Amino acid sequence: MTLPARKTRGRTINAHLRRGSEAERAYRIRAGARAIRPEEIVRGIGPSPDHDLVYHGGLTIPTLGYKNFYVGGRDAWVLSDVENIDRALAAAMSDVGLNNVMCQYFTRMPTCVAAASEILAGPPPVLVNKADVEALVASLRAQGRLDGFDLGSAVFNLLLPSGTVLTDDAVGHSEHHPPPSSEREEAARSPEGLGGYHGSTHTGGVTAYYAVGVYPETRNGQTNGIDAFGTPWKNVVATFYHELNEARTDADVEEANNQGKDNLLGWVSPEGEECGDYPIFEAADLALVFKEVPLANGAGTVPIQFQYSNQVHGPEGPVSTPYPFFHGQ
Repeated sequence: MTLPARKTRGRTINAHLRRGSEAERAYRIRAGARAIRPEEIVRGIGPSPDHDLVYHGGLTIPTLGYKNFYVGGRDAWVLSDVENIDRALAAAMSDVGLNNVMCQYFTRMPTCVAAASEILAGPPPVLVNKADVEALVASLRAQGRLDGFDLGSAVFNLLLPSGTVLTDDAVGHSEHHPPPSSEREEAARSPEGLGGYHGSTHTGGVTAYYAVGVYPETRNGQTNGIDAFGTPWKNVVATFYHELNEARTDADVEEANNQGKDNLLGWVSPEGEECGDYPIFEAADLALVFKEVPLANGAGTVPIQFQYSNQVHGPEGPVSTPYPFFHGQ
């Protein structure tokens, strides 16, 4: 497969971003992607082959495992929220109809297994940056709480409690890859539209994959993250559905961005977008791509965000027949 020419190597977008937000603008600047102008957006979303995802040769994870870690202690979480998030996210990630779409990015039908979740002790943080995220992942591994997982195919979800602000500010997160000053100035924050992001960190001589996301809600007129459903736990599920699908189709985006090596990327568009990005950037109304969809097994519905499908050149919900598998370059 011949890769399309890229303008100048930018950073791949590995975050969940509200359309038209300051956070989206910051990520598009980093990626070197064109801004989506208001006059280009119409009601409804037509096909856009120019944004089809291209396989660059990097790691994908067809047999994904994940674990939810709830940050901030038991008092920071409503038990029913935890139960709803765990149930709905596991159901969405293993749903046949949804994986019938995602299978086009793998050489076989992808699977996903959720481990039992944990609520982490400690006070709810006011602000979490990338240094905090990577330090927490390293601490969990040092405590043995990541033991038993195949770290090459597992993603550890860090779910932040209500009121916690997330930033992707990388200051201090790695002495080996310090961010340029311009990137610090463009750091994205959850009150400005950042819902979450995924990446990887080196800890104890191994690589661990993670995703982090806020508790998306609107309080006192201020939105933290992406409040698409008006119900925070449903927003959390959609956020991590986005991140887990991006992690399994583009696992080593962090290394690719740090090293500037495109061959470490998995499935990414010529604009630097992963499978969850363009659907949000294109939707004039979030309700077009954030929907509650029926599970194929008839066990109710789940709140998700549609992912990009090369088969239809745009966002797509569940389908009844699996798309053809990827047959390699």
